[in-house]
Amino acid sequence: MKKTYFPYTIKALSVLLAVFICTFVAFTACDDDDKSSGTKINITGIYLEDAASTVTDRKVDFARLGQLIRIEGSGFKGLKRVYINGYSCYFNPVYVSENSFLVTVSKDVPTIAAEESERNKIKLVKDGSELTYDFTIRASAPSITNISNTLPKAGETIFVYGEGLQEVSKVTFPGGVTVEGTDRIFSDEDGKYFTVVVPEGITESGYLSIECANGGAYSPSCFNYTKGIILDFDTDGQQGSWGSNTSMILPEDLVNDPLNTGRGKCVILPASKQIPVAAGKNRTAEVWTAGNGVDDWTPATRGISATTNVSQCGIQFDIYVPESNPWSGSGFIKVCLINGLNGGEWASSDNKDCYNYVPWIVDGKAVPFYTSGWQTVTVPFSKFYICSTNANLADLTYQFILDRRANASYYNFGFYFENSDITLNKITGNSADEKTEFISTATSVQIYIDNVRIVPINTPEYTDFPSSETTE
Repeated sequence: MKKTYFPYTIKALSVLLAVFICTFVAFTACDDDDKSSGTKINITGIYLEDAASTVTDRKVDFARLGQLIRIEGSGFKGLKRVYINGYSCYFNPVYVSENSFLVTVSKDVPTIAAEESERNKIKLVKDGSELTYDFTIRASAPSITNISNTLPKAGETIFVYGEGLQEVSKVTFPGGVTVEGTDRIFSDEDGKYFTVVVPEGITESGYLSIECANGGAYSPSCFNYTKGIILDFDTDGQQGSWGSNTSMILPEDLVNDPLNTGRGKCVILPASKQIPVAAGKNRTAEVWTAGNGVDDWTPATRGISATTNVSQCGIQFDIYVPESNPWSGSGFIKVCLINGLNGGEWASSDNKDCYNYVPWIVDGKAVPFYTSGWQTVTVPFSKFYICSTNANLADLTYQFILDRRANASYYNFGFYFENSDITLNKITGNSADEKTEFISTATSVQIYIDNVRIVPINTPEYTDFPSSETTE
């Protein structure tokens, strides 16, 4: 019998079949591309995809870096490139339909630094067709951490610090008083701060609201918080004095505002009668409120709820240290919650109702400290050692502070100027810093202080979509 030989093995047939299928698919895909390549691209809406929100698919007119957006319209089949602010962003072509596709705004997309012709634009490109669509791109949401002076006079310049504060165009003060225009607001290119001159007519307290290239933000709620003043050395609060005239600062030791800003009287620590201060000399100077039967820290008077966490309220005071006589290398101010601490202790084991303010130690080194004008110091109650060393810190509230004072024999609030040696671990809390020591020296520094007050320091939550949970 004559044998018939089949020229191909099974394996070879499999390879040929695979090649045929791939070729067919390729021709089909090319055919689809050919059909879609000339069709016009159109965008009808852009939607923010946010699984964490109650509105998971929200129509928007801007997006931030890192966010996932859905672009809706027509003519998307065959899409080759998506440029956002001139930067090519990745998208998965498998999930591109004729009318919709997803793309993530890359974190590398330039915002402020984008070319003017490409800024706030999305460009879609395919063979034979492209579309440029105006759409605002913002960096991460801006934030405000602190204000250089929260109780300024009209006409004074304040610095507002935070992140993402580029191109601030509007600042709204409590009560609705606004400053608008980049010619009236100076913004740091890196978005770390901006400056603005305080306008006339601010009578209310609260937070600043700002608008900038990256959106909006609120400041902490302590701006112009005059209801919290417990001692301004003029009319609000009552100064107490007793004991030795050597350390006690009396009303006759007060001085006029050295900058003539209209603040009236203020105190110097140490006072003129107490300088120079010898090395190792503690409780050199002290100034107090009147205390028992006079001080009123109640929520009804100060406007701070008793349930406010100790990290969200605290003490503020204004400070001025002339550049001609900077504070450096020696001395600290002990901020005393009650009158029950002796001079010379950082914080005793049985009484930690204090906080030690040492602004001239920066990153473990002595750096001369001075201010260009009046500046605000904020000490959250959570930083007082009675709170910061408490295992239940997260649960402590303003009521805890009120109770500490109510249970004290003398609940005067005050300041000491101390001039003892300091080890760095006292400030950092790191035992490894115990060997880094700052030895006290004789000093003639003079630190001006005014407007001691209790304030809320919570920051209201800002949302990009304040009009509730509806979609367009």
